[in-house]
Formats: sequence, structure tokens, C-alpha cells
Amino acid sequence: MKRRNVVLAATAGTAAGVLGLTALALPAGAGAAPALPPVAPEQLVESVMRAEPPALTGTVSVDNALGLPALPGGEATQLLADGTSRFQVWADGQGRHRVSVPSHSGELTVVDDGRTAWKWDSGEQTATRTEHPERAGHDAPADPAAAARGIIGELRKTSEVSVDGTASVAGRDAYELVLTPKPTERTLLRQVRVAVDAEKRVPLELSVLTNGSADPALKIGFTSVDMTAPDPGLFQFSPPAGAKVEDGEQRAPRPDQHAPQPGEHAVPEHQVVGDGWDSVLVAEFPANPELRQVAERTGKPISGPWGSGWVLGTAAGNALLTEDGRVAVGAVPEQVLTAALGEVR
Repeated sequence: MKRRNVVLAATAGTAAGVLGLTALALPAGAGAAPALPPVAPEQLVESVMRAEPPALTGTVSVDNALGLPALPGGEATQLLADGTSRFQVWADGQGRHRVSVPSHSGELTVVDDGRTAWKWDSGEQTATRTEHPERAGHDAPADPAAAARGIIGELRKTSEVSVDGTASVAGRDAYELVLTPKPTERTLLRQVRVAVDAEKRVPLELSVLTNGSADPALKIGFTSVDMTAPDPGLFQFSPPAGAKVEDGEQRAPRPDQHAPQPGEHAVPEHQVVGDGWDSVLVAEFPANPELRQVAERTGKPISGPWGSGWVLGTAAGNALLTEDGRVAVGAVPEQVLTAALGEVR
């Protein structure tokens, strides 16, 4: 997982662009804690980073207590709404994936065969094809194992790492890995807890805890998981008869992209300022009038040498949307966002 995704995940999508921290698993420690051989924290982390992605079929569910305002957009923003949501994931362990998310009008399904990714919206009867899925945005979440592994890899360098006993998650034995920010980190988060499968060493559940609350602001994990190979046919897709077929957006830089004009900010597609817990993502703000209206209605007006805009915040993070089309987002206090905007040229 790239650092920009870690930032978005850690802030739980305050700017409506989160990819991945979106699910509820059975409460860590539900039932009797399993008896497992002791393991050193760094040994557990290393085993997670070396583990091969398993084949699996799973149900993931979202427990969200962030208190975000209602955000416009697709299923990714629906999963950020307070409350509980569910989706299904399948993986073959060889780079092929399938995700199915209920929507207001039907179901959103993403099928990635490793070369081509399809996004099928049953409500709109639209199939969107992307030939290079690693360079495109999909309006669907990743599985919690992939999201948690990327976060562990990024935060371990600026964290105190410990193992806090064992748990049972989705019927599987797990170790409780805890990442706590070092005192030098400027973050609103208190710790991230990851339940690591004792056999496969893949994350099963991830909980984001904030200062001042004993309950997670967000929890991601499996409610059920079967780590056997799914039917290979699940990773094939053909648009149904009568479906509208579109080509998806490619995120690679365009060779004909115009140079900044006088008065324009020369902001790249994204730039990360800082590292670890106090990373801030600064990016171009998508042209979305509905989202801007949400910012104007619910955000706090703010201005500085970087310009003017609105701050939207939760216990887990803040996002600053500027008048001139930029966004700065992180699991950090407001002043860290404004300082990051000042560093980007």
C-alpha cells in the first residue's frame, strides 16, 4: 500500500477519498482468548510483512463512529457513514480479486483478473473497464488484510510496538498487535490495534482508537472468512447484454497536461508531507460541487498565507478543503494541515 493510501486510511476518509478502513469484525477477544505461543512484537510484525496473501472468501462489515457529515459519492462514501455496513471479498492469492458492495440502487461489484478490472453497477446497468487497475480509482474498498498490512508497514517506524495477548476473530486464533505513536508524533490517534491470524500471519481486524475514548472510532475486519481457494470463475467478468460499457479513468500523468498558468497552484496529483502518524496528504481537489457544498455548510472557515477554505474534522482526523481546489488530509491537528499546505509549492 502506497503512503498516500496509508494517510487516507488512517484519517478514515475525512475528505471522502478513503480506500480501505471500512469494516467491523467480531469484537477482539470475544469468547475465551486462545492459548498461543508467545511471540516478540518485531517478530510478529516481520512475519506479517513477509506473509503471502492467502486465497480467501470473506464477509467484511463496517463499524463507524467517526461522526462524519453525509458525503456525496458512491459506495466508498456510503461505507463512511456512521453505523454498520457490509461487503463481500474474494481473492485467489495470485493477484485476482472480487469485491461486492450493496448500494442504494442494487450492487456494486469490482472484478480484477490481474490484467483488467471491471466495475459493474447493477443499478445503473453500467460496466466500467480499466486495463491498468493499479493506476485507477475503484469506488470499492480493499479487503481488511491488505489495508492493515500497508498501515503496519508505514506506522511501525514511528510507533512503540507491542503484543497485547490473543483474540478470536471470525473463528480464527489471532495475536493482538498494538501500534502506539511515539511521543514526538503529532496525531489525534491513540493507537492502532491489529488482530493477526496466528497461522497465516495476515491481519484479520484493525481498530483505530482516538484520544479521549475507549471505543474504536473505526474498526475493520472479517466477520467470517474461509481461507480456501474460491471458484476461479469469480474472477472473470463479461458485461451483461444491454449493459453500457465505459473505459475507466487512468491516473497516469498525461503527456499533454498543461503547464500551470499565472495564478494557478502547481500542485501535483498528490504529495505527502511528513511521515508516519503525522503524515499529511496534499492533493488536487476533485471538481465536485456537492462535496464543496458539504464543506461550506458543515466545515469551519479558515484562511492563511496558503489561501482560504474550510476544515472538516472528526476525532480521528481533519481535512482542509481550499477555495482554489486543493485538499490536505491527515490524522493530525488542524495546524499540522496548514503547515503542510505551506510546504507544498
